[in-house]
Amino acid sequence: MFRISRLTDYGIVIMAHLAECQDNDTHNARELAKDTRLPAPVVSKILKALTRAGLLVSQRGSKGGYSLARPPAEIPVVEMIAALEGPVGITECTIAPGACAQESSCQVRDPWQRINSAVHAALAKITLADLGKPLNPAGPFVALAGIDGGKRDRTLLTVEASE
Repeated sequence: MFRISRLTDYGIVIMAHLAECQDNDTHNARELAKDTRLPAPVVSKILKALTRAGLLVSQRGSKGGYSLARPPAEIPVVEMIAALEGPVGITECTIAPGACAQESSCQVRDPWQRINSAVHAALAKITLADLGKPLNPAGPFVALAGIDGGKRDRTLLTVEASE
């Protein structure tokens, strides 16, 4: 099963909350913890990681706190995941070449590379702004198809994305 960590899930909840606020005000860690009902130490840890990744801006002082570094429509989900988990990769060899001793003789390396690229591309097309929109079962969708080099047209997964 492919799954993001609880910390990443919480990070995306915090980012969605900041996007929903639609103000340029800063929000401190205690306030964000209260508003999202998450533990304050966890929120502080997440805010630091998102700031290091350039997704949040931190301001010090009595009116200090955190705010989004860019508009929600310019923050892709893949960047939020990478900030909290590291690069998106289904297998070790999709993250860093040479990470697997079997890589040179592996028969499934290339298919995994294509699958990973398709998943990465789908996550890159979905933005923080999209996460705040209600689901539309009719689409639009990002189709993860043609991973076999175009020999067949098989849709492996569809993910809702912005229009």
